[in-house]
Amino acid sequence: MDPYLAEWFNLLVRWLHVIAAIAWIGSSFYFIALDYSLRPPKDPDDAARGVAGESWEIHGGGFYRVEKFRVAPGTLPEVLNWFKWEAYTTWLTGFALLIGLYYLQAGTSLVDPAVADLSPIAAVAISIAILTAAWFVYDGLCRLLEGRDRMLALVLAVVVIGVAYGTSLLFSGRAVYIQVGAMIGTWMVANVFFVIIPGHWDLVRAKQAGQEPDPKPGLRGKQRSVHNNYLTLPVVFAMLSNHFPMTYGHAYGWLILVAIMALAIWVR
Repeated sequence: MDPYLAEWFNLLVRWLHVIAAIAWIGSSFYFIALDYSLRPPKDPDDAARGVAGESWEIHGGGFYRVEKFRVAPGTLPEVLNWFKWEAYTTWLTGFALLIGLYYLQAGTSLVDPAVADLSPIAAVAISIAILTAAWFVYDGLCRLLEGRDRMLALVLAVVVIGVAYGTSLLFSGRAVYIQVGAMIGTWMVANVFFVIIPGHWDLVRAKQAGQEPDPKPGLRGKQRSVHNNYLTLPVVFAMLSNHFPMTYGHAYGWLILVAIMALAIWVR
C-alpha cells in the first residue's frame, strides 16, 4: 500500500475503532454500575410484575427511573434497544488495523528475526490460529467451570500468561502486546455474538411464543458481560502499548504485559 494512503487508512480506521470502543466501554461500565445501584422495589405491585430491582438516577437535567426484571416483563415492549453494534464495530475495525498494520507488514511488524526466524506467512497463520483456538479454549473453560468463578478466573489467568510467554518466543515485542490484546478482544466480542445476544433472543422468542423464558441463557449472558467488563481495561492498555516501547521492548516484556493487565483488572 502507498505509504500516504496507509497513513490515511491508519488514521480513519483507528479513529472509528476508538469511537466504537468508547461506545462499547461506556455501555458496559454503565450497565455494571446500574446493576450495583439496583435496590429492591418499594412498591409491592412492581415486585409482583417481576421487577428484581430499581434505580433512580439524575443526569443531563432530568430524573430517570430504571427497572430490571428478574427474567422478563409480562409483555414485550414495542421498541427494544439492543447493545451489540458497538462491540462488532470495535472488533471489525480492530481486526482491520491488525491486517493493515501487522499482517500486511508481517516481515517488519510481526516478525523479529532475533526472536524467531519465521516467514511472514507463517507468522500471520500462527497469529490467526491463536485468535481462533483461544476462543474455543476460553468458551470451553467457561462452560466446564460454570458456577466456579474463582477457579475459572485462575485458569484463564494461566491461559493469558501462557499465551503472553509463548508469543514472546515467536513475535516481536510490540506484536506480542497486540496479539494478546487482540485475543482478549476476540473473547469479548465472541461473548457478545455467540453467547449474550443469542441468550437475549432466547428470552425474546420465548415471550413471543407465550412461554415463560428459561433464565439460564440470561444468567450465562450476564456472566460473560461481567467478564467483558473486567477484560476491558487490559485490552485498552494493549491498544495504547505501542506508544510505550519501554514496556514491550523490555527483555521481560511479556511479564510486564501480564503484570499491567493484572493491575488493570484490580483497578476495575
